[in-house]
Amino acid sequence: MKRRDFVKVIFSTIAVSGLGGKLKIMAGNKSSFPVAVGTWKHSKGAIEKAKVLLEKGFRAIDVVEKSINITECDPDVMSVGYGGLPNEEGVVQLDAAIMDGATLRCGAVAALEGIKTPISVARKVMETTKHIMLVGEGAKKFALANGFKEENLLTDRARERWLEWKRNLNKNDNWLSPDQYHDTIGVIILDSKGSMATGVSTSGLAWKIPGRIGDSPIVGAGSYCDNQAGGAVATGVGEEVIRVAGCHLIVELMRMGWDP
Repeated sequence: MKRRDFVKVIFSTIAVSGLGGKLKIMAGNKSSFPVAVGTWKHSKGAIEKAKVLLEKGFRAIDVVEKSINITECDPDVMSVGYGGLPNEEGVVQLDAAIMDGATLRCGAVAALEGIKTPISVARKVMETTKHIMLVGEGAKKFALANGFKEENLLTDRARERWLEWKRNLNKNDNWLSPDQYHDTIGVIILDSKGSMATGVSTSGLAWKIPGRIGDSPIVGAGSYCDNQAGGAVATGVGEEVIRVAGCHLIVELMRMGWDP
């Protein structure tokens, strides 16, 4: 598949352009900000939170974190945070990344277990270390050392879904069906001062092989932003997004003058 066809068909993105200080968004053109956009209907609560924070003058990076926390803590959202569907062993592993378009600073965590709000841990990585990504047990130890509370993330509803999958397994089955998709939450914020930030958070593909990492925590694949060009977040099959560094590609095309 050609890059051009991939961008059109395989995964969904939300893109916001900051060209010349004027805002363009996928749904239409506007000349005012602040603006908050998010993926899927489960981002509604996150965007409502973002609206309140933006009206109070919060910075884009703060709004991204606090808005995504709303979805991460919602047990009814089975593709993000608490209540997310587990891997093949019944363990919930979470991925997240956050990026500041003003400085290009970013932070990410992957295969994080036992912490409800991985986007907040990712921000801690960004702001308190020289690293960008922490994974697995190292990410968990870092979170606990920074005051995050360890909790059981597997809800009864998610456990029942996992047991149903286990009961229907066949020795000839692959790990994932060819039509597998995923509803990652992605948020792009442009604040009242014209600064941008992006964030993504996910529990990854259901029933994945333990340790599998999708596009979400990979800066440039699952999300990217630069105040001078714009921002993009992706949702869908992470392996396909990674192949073309999807969000970085979109932002660079906007830098060249393409409409979002």
